[in-house]
Amino acid sequence: MASGYADLKNELVSAANGVAYAYRDTGGSGAGAAPLVLLQHFRGNLDNWDPALVDALSSTRRVVAFDNAGVGGSTGTTPDTIEQMARDAIAFIAAMEFSQADLLGFSICSFVAQQIALVRPALVRRLVLASSAPQGASGLHGWAPEVIGAIGTPPTSANS
Repeated sequence: MASGYADLKNELVSAANGVAYAYRDTGGSGAGAAPLVLLQHFRGNLDNWDPALVDALSSTRRVVAFDNAGVGGSTGTTPDTIEQMARDAIAFIAAMEFSQADLLGFSICSFVAQQIALVRPALVRRLVLASSAPQGASGLHGWAPEVIGAIGTPPTSANS
């Protein structure tokens, strides 16, 4: 039996959008309580969550981490917008049959969590934003040169 997050094996759940999402589910089920769904940083996957953090969070509640579409162990195509990342996360949450969830969005996924709360407010009980900033904040209008060099220049308009 697994003793903590680091010992858990990835599981898969198939969503209505055709994506098989890799996830880890830990902690108490807490009858009727909303699970805490962890939304990962840019280019992160299930292995990027600190097991000590997840174990602490799951000591009193159910915590679920997953790889979004096209990332890590999940199938599908990696989304290229926050809006699509949010739609994919909503598809995962629906596949898990969660009627409501608490969301912890870290870094870029803090934007995803906000988008989920905007388009599906009844789905979100609580929202935790970590390492976030408001849209258009100083220094957030572009990617750092080393990121652009590693992944390419992002489109600058919807018509690009």
